[in-house]
Amino acid sequence: MWLFSRKGASGFSASSTAEEVTQGIDGTGLTAVVTGASSGIGTETARVLALRAVHVVMAVKNMTAGREVKDTIAKRNPNLATNHVGKFLLTHLLLETMKKTAQGRRTEGRIVNVSSRVILITSLYNSLSAYGQSKLANVLHAKDLARRLKEDEVAITANSLHPGAIATNLFRLVGLVGKYVIKNVEQGAATTCYVALHPQITGKAGLYFADSNVAETSLQANDNALARKLWDFTFTLINNCPNNT
Repeated sequence: MWLFSRKGASGFSASSTAEEVTQGIDGTGLTAVVTGASSGIGTETARVLALRAVHVVMAVKNMTAGREVKDTIAKRNPNLATNHVGKFLLTHLLLETMKKTAQGRRTEGRIVNVSSRVILITSLYNSLSAYGQSKLANVLHAKDLARRLKEDEVAITANSLHPGAIATNLFRLVGLVGKYVIKNVEQGAATTCYVALHPQITGKAGLYFADSNVAETSLQANDNALARKLWDFTFTLINNCPNNT
């Protein structure tokens, strides 16, 4: 159950489920690569996209290239390696294929980065700081990628989102309070599926979503110069990775 269920401009709210925000949408002919698809909201995202006739590729984190990148910088920030660099690399490896597909089928491609509202407290010196920095990187990556794709006049959008506080293996809050403020898996996958599939998002790029609506984010997450620096920094890490392909 979710107490705060006021609907936003999209017609959806924090209590909306992935099935609800994609009801009536036909994803036939589309392909989605879903990371983290082995549990929690990743599994639900894959399930609902498949339900809407999308061809779903379930990607795992331990890709060879991703593992090499992680090993290179693990001692510095394992969260950054797992939550940003590996996904950045996967996106880069798939991008040319996505461009050809979008052009050949005249269909808009969509890249969706799952972030977190913990980015709002990344400047604090606490246990969430490193995790928050890695999720901030997801937002900045989507923002700068969206800019680059627009400049290249490519029919692919890139956005980021906060799925909400989810009762999954990654985060559990017990007790009465948790029952009313934590989303279930079906609700947690809603924003991802909404941004990935809903016609309302056509042509929208470089935005941040929460509860299946456009949402405000931090000043750092809107810093274009920082986004460019992160892009260059990430490519430097990847290029310096042993056995880089």
